[in-house]
Amino acid sequence: MSVSVAEATVTREGVDDERFQAAMLQDVSRTFALTIPELPRALRAVVGNGYLLCRIVDTIEDDPDLGYAQKRRFCTLFTNVVARRADPEEFARSLDAVLARAVPPAERLLVRETPRVIAIGDTFTAGQRKALETCVAIMADGMAEFQERKDPAGLPTLADMDRYCYHVAGVVGEMLTRLFCEYSPDIRRHEDRLMALAVSFGQTLQMTNILKDIWEDHKRGACWLPRDVFARHGFALADLDRGPGDAGFAQGLGELTDLARAHARRALEYILLIPREEAGIRNFCLWALGMAVLTLRKIDHRRNFSSGQEVKITRRSVKATVAVSRVSAGHDWLLRLLFALLAGAPRPSPRGV
Repeated sequence: MSVSVAEATVTREGVDDERFQAAMLQDVSRTFALTIPELPRALRAVVGNGYLLCRIVDTIEDDPDLGYAQKRRFCTLFTNVVARRADPEEFARSLDAVLARAVPPAERLLVRETPRVIAIGDTFTAGQRKALETCVAIMADGMAEFQERKDPAGLPTLADMDRYCYHVAGVVGEMLTRLFCEYSPDIRRHEDRLMALAVSFGQTLQMTNILKDIWEDHKRGACWLPRDVFARHGFALADLDRGPGDAGFAQGLGELTDLARAHARRALEYILLIPREEAGIRNFCLWALGMAVLTLRKIDHRRNFSSGQEVKITRRSVKATVAVSRVSAGHDWLLRLLFALLAGAPRPSPRGV
């Protein structure tokens, strides 16, 4: 049974940790609120907690009023909080006091509830806590760095975009892999191969978000696209306002879409290394990958889009992804076939994969 954030706020002392985290996830990420319950019960709490920790870092990064130095300070402080080297109460009070009015209420509430999120983590194993701490430390440091480098004309190179994607999403793939391997000896047998593919799993999702949100980010004065890719096609990201109608921009967008799909193929290989018996873990990964591939398909078919809403997949597509994944999760050949149908045949290997 789920509970609204409003109810959790009023009765949080009487709401158990599982329902509390489910309520917070529902308000800060409907996607993860949908997928996390698919995981085995032994993983739900720690994965949910890990996402909430990452969402707090995202809140610091996204705040429009905080300066670079403030973001760096709060990112560093939060890393120390997660490592149990700083007081979560003090962190929550000091960050809440300076958050912009534009910060969504659910994210503000999550910041206020930092002490409880941290306390829930105290119930995890040492290995689980280490996986979360490592993820937050890398993410917080990288996000602070890239906020300082933020430029409405984009990032200098594709390598810079790859590095950005690693810090905001690839590390999450590594965190999940560490948690999955601790949970299952059968999964742990493939740990080296899984870790080698984990970053591509995270990068698929992050690149999809970057491409889908180009115009919303542009309105906020941010651009995470690589200038060198578009320059090869005769388009300067400094002229992004004319992007939707420019042939060079469309070609650069196509190159990045191909690159994202190449990462998606590696993400599928990651999922196929998970034992078929672990249908919950496979579905958790498949739903996210399926929605990303469908979004990339829409972007590629409509490269002149000017709003993320134009390439956002429908609720019907989400339901179809869930239904098809449930049926096919245990059949590797079927998953490969479905992926080929949705993502298309591989094109010449894009740079960076």
